[in-house]
Amino acid sequence: MPHPRLTRRQLVTASLIAAAGVPAWWRPRAALASEPAGLPRRIELANTHTGECVSVVYHDGRERVPGAIAQLEHILRDHRANEVHSIDPGLYDLLTAVALEANCDARFEVISGYRSPATNARLAAAGAGVSTRSLHLVGRAIDVRLKGAPCTRVRDIALALARGGVGFYRKSDFVHLDTGRFRSWQG
Repeated sequence: MPHPRLTRRQLVTASLIAAAGVPAWWRPRAALASEPAGLPRRIELANTHTGECVSVVYHDGRERVPGAIAQLEHILRDHRANEVHSIDPGLYDLLTAVALEANCDARFEVISGYRSPATNARLAAAGAGVSTRSLHLVGRAIDVRLKGAPCTRVRDIALALARGGVGFYRKSDFVHLDTGRFRSWQG
């Protein structure tokens, strides 16, 4: 999703708000961090189920790095069915924006990435609180923890960014992020 073009007044206001230390959840959307243009973007994903971890520069500042994207898609595969699926690149951008706003490196523990239809149906039937129309099915959702930031902070930042769905699962201690329409819930 393209970032809105800011007027000079909005940019100055956003800068003053950010400098004043106003929390992310209180700032207007224009004040929030976006991915730095022209700079490489690094992300680390550690899959909590397989123990696999990858740390890559997925965007070199001009374009996405295909080999790095393939490594990320492998980590985010449905480990139950061992199926790899394409992942919406906007999801990586959302994760790096959340980490940037949290003032942390983009190092995430992944609870769930892509889910095959069979896996999703099994989890939904088991009463695991899984949507039958989950964006995990199409590579547009991820359940994560950000290393160095509590999940409540990740939730608040993602809500302030308003760039997709945000689910907060306090008991299991993770945040669901997706690139669908903006909405929020607690599980």
